[in-house]
Amino acid sequence: MSETESGRPKNTPNPERRGLKKGLYLIPSAFTAANIGMGFYTVMSALRAFQLMGVGDGARATAYLDNGAKAIGWALLFDMLDGRIARMTKTTTEIGIQLDSLADVVTFGIAPAVLAYVWGYGASFQEGSDLYNVALFISFMFLMCGTFRLARFNVQASRPRILAEGTTKMDKKSFVGLPIPVAGGLVAALVHFAPTPLRFAYGLERAQMYSVLMMILMGVLSILMVSTMRFSSFKTVGTKSRSMRTIILAVGVGVLIFLFSRYVLLAIVLAYILYGFLSRMAGLFRRRPNLSGANLPAKAKES
Repeated sequence: MSETESGRPKNTPNPERRGLKKGLYLIPSAFTAANIGMGFYTVMSALRAFQLMGVGDGARATAYLDNGAKAIGWALLFDMLDGRIARMTKTTTEIGIQLDSLADVVTFGIAPAVLAYVWGYGASFQEGSDLYNVALFISFMFLMCGTFRLARFNVQASRPRILAEGTTKMDKKSFVGLPIPVAGGLVAALVHFAPTPLRFAYGLERAQMYSVLMMILMGVLSILMVSTMRFSSFKTVGTKSRSMRTIILAVGVGVLIFLFSRYVLLAIVLAYILYGFLSRMAGLFRRRPNLSGANLPAKAKES
């Protein structure tokens, strides 16, 4: 009998297994949705903090800003997990890739820009002044550079063969340009390190000075995102025989973040960016030609 009693051929896949396979596709998307949710929460927390600052309630404004910064930290975790889970379960889809990029624009582009505005120069500079307008422009450029960085990454990842000549090739071990989650994470780490709004913490004059420094930082991060500097992707971490050591290290870092989040998160992000700079400098020195006589042809040595 070639068919079962229900009329379905014996070789037909089990519908329950097909349903389970479809369910796996929802797991990475759920983490991406959580990423978007954290970005939305950060924006709403920053807006509420700005309202409280207007009535002089600095303590509650500080709490809202701190919670918004923490939300971006959680979003970083969700952003790392959704891609890894999709690769582990082999449920990577084109719509998932595009959804992840849109989520990053919201959570690591718009949310940090709003957070920096409320925490820093929004209350430090008079509205309509030159510094205020420059601050708005820099925040906008931070968002635009981050969006361009994501668009460039998607094009390089999906169509690496038809890119214009001279475009940097894709490398799974590194990112081209500072990833936008790291840029947004640095802004969030700074706010989490000292969540009190600058105007309330230091007074008007010092708050303006620190706001200018914040504007410079946002500008540097914008340039790094659209640069061709390479930053490690850490996608190969844990894929070899040392995966157990990687797990132990990750657990240890997680405990440190839980106990000393204000210091550890800022140190991790700064160390990642500094590592990219040092790797670039080391690469420049390695590429420098050796002009010593050891590498000259034999005839040149004799002469």
